[in-house]
Amino acid sequence: MGLYHPSRDDLELAAVLHALSDPQRLRIVQVLAEDPEPRRCGTFDLNVTKSTMTHHFRILREAGIIEQHCEGTAKLNSLRREDLEARFPGLLDAVLRSSAVPA
Repeated sequence: MGLYHPSRDDLELAAVLHALSDPQRLRIVQVLAEDPEPRRCGTFDLNVTKSTMTHHFRILREAGIIEQHCEGTAKLNSLRREDLEARFPGLLDAVLRSSAVPA
């Protein structure tokens, strides 16, 4: 059975905001926003257990923020920027700007 990904029309603002409210999940989204290439789960340097990392990726996927696809035994993650922008114009960029760490 494949992984659940909500359709663009099924994205809910409350679920997206909840998913982005956690610092670990926000960090995942920041990394994906900086580099559009799909990334393996283990490359995010979150310093959490594997089960906690899996939980964070599931929350992001089920909220419609990321897309995951399997490649062998790994899951590759990419940001659903176009879907988020179409459904909630400007939201992702506003959240990323507000959470940016000053240089």
